[in-house]
Amino acid sequence: MARTLMRFTGVGGQGVLLAGEIFAAAKIAAGGHGIRTATFTSQVRGGPTVVDITLDDEEIFYPYANDGEIDFMLSVAQVSFDLFKNGVSKGGTIVVDPNLVTPTEDDKKNWNIINIPIITIAKEEVGNVITQSVVALAIANVFTDALDKKILVDTMLSKVPAKVHDVNLKAYDLGEKYAKEAK
Repeated sequence: MARTLMRFTGVGGQGVLLAGEIFAAAKIAAGGHGIRTATFTSQVRGGPTVVDITLDDEEIFYPYANDGEIDFMLSVAQVSFDLFKNGVSKGGTIVVDPNLVTPTEDDKKNWNIINIPIITIAKEEVGNVITQSVVALAIANVFTDALDKKILVDTMLSKVPAKVHDVNLKAYDLGEKYAKEAK
């Protein structure tokens, strides 16, 4: 497998850090190498947040993506979308929550913009807005085909309390369903 570079953006408190951590840990569990690097403002909750995830079968010597190298980005906040979109390669895929992010016409020319209402899915269909990071995890894996689903789901379950396993499995399944329909 070639190197996979992903970016999740949002605001502090939306779970993008957890999603990045799960991807990196799952790649390591699969016998490869995974690193997530996070940048967030001093606001922590409510401030722009970005997590870059690098997955590779080979050792990773430089954990940061250069502008234009990211293949896939998922964004659930306009401020973070605007700040971090330029790291995505021209023609790359950006999944946005259309209730929270409005790409410009130029954005639509530069990238493959996919609208999936991530927060609404978590809040209304799963019944728990906290599961938005798991919905995002599933969406990202469908678009990047980065990891075996079983390894990713097992890693996700190892990072959340047992009492919320069922709701997180539902979130994963819904994220996967919406991503396959949008792809």
